[in-house]
Amino acid sequence: MSETSAQPPKYTNALAKERSPYLLQHAHNPVNWLPWGEEAFKKAKAEDKPIFLSSGYSTCHWCHVMERESFENEETAKLINDHFIPIKVDREERPDVDLTYMTYVQAASGHGGWPMNVFLTPDLKPFYGGTYYPPENSPGRIGFKNLLNELHKVWTEDRKGIDERAARSVEKLQEHLDNENTALADINHETLVQKAYDDLSGSFDYHEGGFGSAPKFPRPTTLNLLMRVHRIFAERKGEDRESESNWAMEMTVKTLRGMANGGMRDHIGGGFHRYSVDGYWHIPHYEKMLYDQGQLLTAYTEGWQLTQNVLFENIVRSTVDYAKRDLRHAEGGFFSAEDADSLASADAEHKTEGAFYVWKAAEIDEILGKEDGNIFRYAYGARRDGNARHESDPHGELKGLNTLYRAVSFKKTGEYFKKSPEEVKTIIDGSIAKLFEARSKRPRPHRDDKVIAAWNGLMISGLARAGAAFGDAEMIKLSAGAAQFLHDQLCTTPGKELHRSWRAGVRGPRAFSIDYACLIHGLIDLYQASFDVKWLQWAAALQTEMDALFLDAQHGGYYSVHTDMPNSVLRIKEDYDGAEPSPNSLAALNLVRLSALLAKDEWKKQAEKIFVLFGSTLQSSPSSVPVMAMAFDMDFRGKQQIVLAGDSGSADFKKLAANVHRRFLPTAVILSADGGAGQQWLATHNEALAGMKPVDGKPAAYVCQNFACQAPVTTVEGLEKVLGK
Repeated sequence: MSETSAQPPKYTNALAKERSPYLLQHAHNPVNWLPWGEEAFKKAKAEDKPIFLSSGYSTCHWCHVMERESFENEETAKLINDHFIPIKVDREERPDVDLTYMTYVQAASGHGGWPMNVFLTPDLKPFYGGTYYPPENSPGRIGFKNLLNELHKVWTEDRKGIDERAARSVEKLQEHLDNENTALADINHETLVQKAYDDLSGSFDYHEGGFGSAPKFPRPTTLNLLMRVHRIFAERKGEDRESESNWAMEMTVKTLRGMANGGMRDHIGGGFHRYSVDGYWHIPHYEKMLYDQGQLLTAYTEGWQLTQNVLFENIVRSTVDYAKRDLRHAEGGFFSAEDADSLASADAEHKTEGAFYVWKAAEIDEILGKEDGNIFRYAYGARRDGNARHESDPHGELKGLNTLYRAVSFKKTGEYFKKSPEEVKTIIDGSIAKLFEARSKRPRPHRDDKVIAAWNGLMISGLARAGAAFGDAEMIKLSAGAAQFLHDQLCTTPGKELHRSWRAGVRGPRAFSIDYACLIHGLIDLYQASFDVKWLQWAAALQTEMDALFLDAQHGGYYSVHTDMPNSVLRIKEDYDGAEPSPNSLAALNLVRLSALLAKDEWKKQAEKIFVLFGSTLQSSPSSVPVMAMAFDMDFRGKQQIVLAGDSGSADFKKLAANVHRRFLPTAVILSADGGAGQQWLATHNEALAGMKPVDGKPAAYVCQNFACQAPVTTVEGLEKVLGK
């Protein structure tokens, strides 16, 4: 791509002035790209040309492919420049623009993806769109150059028809969006839980774990929901419920194990790739996204809380190590992603997918020596001829190369090589260290160094939950460092008027509802891990700010973009929990938790309006909105408040806190009554907290259900009698 060229750039366009790494990647295309904004809109109207809008992100493999094939091609660039006003959008920086036109593309074509390429009238109404286009015609698919010529012809010959169809499309799409959410006030909790279980068990891959067939995405929130289903069924009586409870947990554990042992996890450097292209969790799409790391930390932590499985703890720790080492800004925030593509060698002409992560068998043997190399390759499935199945690598790009995965256990490896499991582990640990050192000398994948508020919110949450569960102060410190960075750098004034992103000292656009929802979520978890009340205070302030900017007070729910957002042709309230939770799902969970922490009935009612608004989806397809289903469950079953009173620095307090934090408590919130300013502030919201104090000079735990509290206990044994072992 142009960014890797050693020659001075032949072309430079307006994107050279931008901060987004994705836009900068296209700054030297011969296409006369403009960023999304008034300059481009005015130019389209003045020249009466359609807009060609292309949206992607800097670590997007097919975005790179289309750039090489079409946007760096001078003949194609001339067609674009002559007949269209080309606009480039970083979907991570402007999710509002991407969401609007992706909604159109999905409605028009039945699918979506990136790069997204849409053609708009000068008043920003879409009239044609799709995703990746090959440069020339191929069987069943129009080539991009041909498409440009055809659309130019239609524009010049049927301009009135295009305007009418575009206006009608937007009108019909908005009508569909307005009517899509069928309100349902009487949601049956038992039916919802059973439906979630039935849908997930029906799509579960019994052999490999995960849901559905290839490609397989992690979607951690599905596992979070399954763990709650497991607990709900376990609390009900009856043999069939016990069986369903056990199977819900088995599906969760098998999926967590499958991802942990498969090639979707980076066994050398830690962290997870975006998804598995096959059904075996073997060959991944190699990019690494911050939002996956954060959500998987939570899933593996909750899995550990239920099973005490040491593998899950190891996965959490290696993922934190990766994020701290490779994704963290020196001042605390976390960067967005690392690319799938990189140069196979310093003198390679083009980047290839997975080049940084894959190995030749001979290379492993050379680094580790023959004996250790044999043992390592046996355990991690590395073959002389490469280990990618044909269906995982239809174009042969991984021929002779190996993606590492746990093919054989240490025990079985030891039996084969006549060594103890402990000896094998020692060899494997040493081998991973040597391979890590060797890999660090390779050309690294591009890192997108934007700091995105929403994704940092998910990481703050994952780090806080993991740090609390494992008693790891450094993880909590990393979580707090990221929160402080967002507080200081991503707000117009510290803590107020949140922005979506930050890069190299410059803030990006104003934050969207998903940014508020994710950050509030993370701050609640950080408060419960650290008991530093300033994080809960900021979460409450952000919730008020979010309500002012995005809330539909009349009908309930949150719009994805600001109520005063200019140049927005659609108003959308998202509910589907995909790679990231939706703003409405996460807002509902935040509101339920905040109402339990601060006894604020207004926020509880706001959450319940969300449940009603999306009630039909929640009742008929809870697995499509797992976060909202978890919020509904917490609200329905009642909130448990666990208040720890006393000096949070004392050994006895820490023992009580550790016992609470190691537990899986899906309907609980945890508060600290520290006897100081924090407790005083909390008591202004919940008067009962004012009277919660140590007992006989000892830290005490008050366990309450919907604000009705049992007698305080001062020992771990007493706490276990109340909460169970």
